[in-house]
Amino acid sequence: MSDASFDNKTRICPQTGLYEAQFGDYFELLKPRVMSLVVFTAFVGLLVAPVGVNPMVALASILFIALGGGASGALNMWYDADIDRKMKRTRSRPIPSGRVTEGEAFAIGISLSVFAVVMLSLAANLMAGALLAFTIFFYVVIYTMWLKRWTPQNIVIGGAAGAFPPMIGWAVATGGMSVESVLMFALTLAWTPPHFWALALFTKGDYANAGVPMLTVTHGRKATRAHILGYTVALVGVSIALGLTSIGGPVYMVVATVLNLLFLRGAWAVWRRTDADSDADKHAAERGLFKLSLLYLFLHYGALLIEASLKPFEMGGW
Repeated sequence: MSDASFDNKTRICPQTGLYEAQFGDYFELLKPRVMSLVVFTAFVGLLVAPVGVNPMVALASILFIALGGGASGALNMWYDADIDRKMKRTRSRPIPSGRVTEGEAFAIGISLSVFAVVMLSLAANLMAGALLAFTIFFYVVIYTMWLKRWTPQNIVIGGAAGAFPPMIGWAVATGGMSVESVLMFALTLAWTPPHFWALALFTKGDYANAGVPMLTVTHGRKATRAHILGYTVALVGVSIALGLTSIGGPVYMVVATVLNLLFLRGAWAVWRRTDADSDADKHAAERGLFKLSLLYLFLHYGALLIEASLKPFEMGGW
């Protein structure tokens, strides 16, 4: 940074006309809302594992997983800057708005990626570090650079990137994988398409303007509604299967049953609608399903946490 002074209100240097980036601008690069989901699901994966973890190791591991997730977000924003400038939903992000340069975003993303993977490998184990490295690679290269701009199935396959964190958390504790961790992965993977397609149904114009082959753009909203219903049925199956494993239980099954019935009802209501119906009420059903999808995943993982907390009592802890 040069010695030029900056206006305290606008943060614009009068001499150069450049914006002085703040900590919040760089933090926004890490996609904190997405990072919160990464942290939460990884935390659940770690805590429900059958092997205890030293609290300091657990805390350090979650921190490095969060940094890895943030690194993915920064690299995604670096590569997608051209798309973000065309979409109303993303044009206020740090790079399109001119608050952070593409070079800065790339440097932050690469640096945090290397740091997070190396430190997680040292703090926990090589399996956890390798899974984190693959997650970053999958999100940045497979999804962002390839699938997102190439196929309407981008969300279906690319959703794997957001589904790995509980597997990483489980690997931190156990050093490996299991049926339980794979089904936690599958739960988030199956949840991703109906979640994002519900959003796409009322933001179709954004994706079309940016040239992103979202299903709503390539196949239309009618086909998207049918896909939402189909993937919701698959999601219900995964949800119930997870409840039948060692980390499930009665609390989880009750929560899963209620949420699945609500989600099926919402997906069915969306499937029955026409474009005219959707436009008439400003996509009320689609917006409702999207909001429900946020609650759906959070409560599923929350129920797993409750089951884990009850396990000592079930095993005769009293």
